[in-house]
Amino acid sequence: MSRTCRVRPARRPLWRWRRNPLRRHSDVVEAWIVLAVWTLALLGGLFAGAAAGAAVHRNLADRRAAVHPVSARLTEDAAAGSPVLTGYDVGKSWVTVRWTGADGTVRTGLAEALPTAVAGSRLQVWVNHGEQLVDPPLNQTEAACESLATAVLVGPLVATVVWGGGRLVRRQLMRRRLAEWDAEWRQTGPQWRNFSGGKG
Repeated sequence: MSRTCRVRPARRPLWRWRRNPLRRHSDVVEAWIVLAVWTLALLGGLFAGAAAGAAVHRNLADRRAAVHPVSARLTEDAAAGSPVLTGYDVGKSWVTVRWTGADGTVRTGLAEALPTAVAGSRLQVWVNHGEQLVDPPLNQTEAACESLATAVLVGPLVATVVWGGGRLVRRQLMRRRLAEWDAEWRQTGPQWRNFSGGKG
């Protein structure tokens, strides 16, 4: 039984950077493009993710600084209020609450409360500088998670966009290289046929 011997081609890493007679100018250009794309994809993804996460963190911090909690009193039983139908507070009820503003005036508004809350009970609500009821801000832990999630999503997205752009550029270079090979073969092909005894 005869064995077939398979010859594995020698791997030559970074061959585009080495001087050899087969290396073309387009090979060097492609090598630089690959290096630039991977560098931009890595660093751009890291910086973009970090910048997006920091922007979200600042935005949430500004929102926390623009609101403050106040103690309000329910003016009616929560069971008589309208149920909350959307969001994370489904199961609670909209109820009218009363609180005293920073200027000493009594204000009223709608807030979410558990259905078991009764008139006269206390409820913490959040208001802005205009003494208008707003949604409670995210706490420090929730804000950190939101910032991290944004960074994790934005970073790979930017890196993928950069990598995709590099692929398009390399594809154009490949088309140009094939066109150059066709043009050179049209010039050298007849000479090879003459050397081999073929008919031109």
